[in-house]
Amino acid sequence: MTTPAHAPTLALEVTGLEVAYGGIRAVKGVSFEVRDGELVSLIGANGAGKTTTLKALTGLLAAGSGDIRLQGLSIRGQGAWDLARQGLVMVPEGRGIFARMTITENLLMGAFTRRDDEVDADMDRVFGLFPRLKERCGQLAGTLSGGEQQMLAIGRALMARPKLLLLDEPSMGLAPLMVDKIFEVVADIHRQGVTVLLVEQNARRALQLASRAYVMESGEITLSGAAADLLDDPKVRQAYLGA
Repeated sequence: MTTPAHAPTLALEVTGLEVAYGGIRAVKGVSFEVRDGELVSLIGANGAGKTTTLKALTGLLAAGSGDIRLQGLSIRGQGAWDLARQGLVMVPEGRGIFARMTITENLLMGAFTRRDDEVDADMDRVFGLFPRLKERCGQLAGTLSGGEQQMLAIGRALMARPKLLLLDEPSMGLAPLMVDKIFEVVADIHRQGVTVLLVEQNARRALQLASRAYVMESGEITLSGAAADLLDDPKVRQAYLGA
């Protein structure tokens, strides 16, 4: 008799999440999950509620109702600093780098909550991913190009040793060559074993990268499934892929 396979462990489970700004419901009872080791994409038009959802997951916005579970434990109501210590790390929309600090100082801020002796080794790994940052490690972050700032924001997040990495619109505002580089790096990070939730308006690239995906419209999840299937879905193609 064969032994039944164990269900994959859930890195993140979101159930009935509601978030409101004043009287406006920006996120309306959203439920989704990310399994350990997955790269999952959340796509949708600007204003669909994607960034609001990520801010609620990371404690930057209060959830009105619903539950958020990280590795099986409820984290709703916890502060962003506590969640970072637990391995829930976000690269925010707009990058959020410290403009008046150097590249090295920005990366060290990513490791602020750590108390181990492998920070230097992780810095070397980040510089391996982004050689341009190593070349300019003493340069002020505010003087970098948009693409270089996005590299720095991702590198800073990796310095926190994320168990679950949230990426909010990492390709926004970047030149096509830099977009290619950023998506290559995201794929590489995932291959190294980091679980990733990618929020992205570039639906085609996001779906090509992910194993599963969710489509968000007006604060609700309207479609979900294998990313390859959503790439071929007529509704997705018409709304997001220009087909």
